[in-house]
Amino acid sequence: MLVEESSRPFFTLDSFNVAVARPTAFAGATTDARGDDGGTNDPFTLFNVTGEVIARVFGVCTVDLAESAPTATVQVGVTGNTAAFIADTTATAIDANEVWIDASPALRTEVLANMTGPHVIVNGVNIVEAVTTTNVTSGNIYYVCLWRPLTPGSLVVSAV
Repeated sequence: MLVEESSRPFFTLDSFNVAVARPTAFAGATTDARGDDGGTNDPFTLFNVTGEVIARVFGVCTVDLAESAPTATVQVGVTGNTAAFIADTTATAIDANEVWIDASPALRTEVLANMTGPHVIVNGVNIVEAVTTTNVTSGNIYYVCLWRPLTPGSLVVSAV
């Protein structure tokens, strides 16, 4: 484990720092909960970013996603471009034990080179998950962000 200047611990992987966000389960049938399309938590902040960084993000599904209609989709990006990291994906296509990096999730291991990015994030724009079209009512995904600072003091931390 390495320790940054502010004495905040973080782990590294191939010179990337690693941040993990483990949000509670989707509960889109509840107003303003994670998964409520258009609610106050949509988009849902996964990681808070300070300063300028380069980053890659992937999801790991732990419980199959379910939806209130057969058209619910999920995407991951940044405020203002909510599909920057992971494209709009039909929620029911994301199943337990899958690594989610694109619109066609499948049970697999994934090569870092297959993930989009790395993306440059400037001015501390946060990394978010957005539900589109209709509610995601159950299931869960946690997220891993591999990141590097571009300016002194830059940081990525879980928002949940």
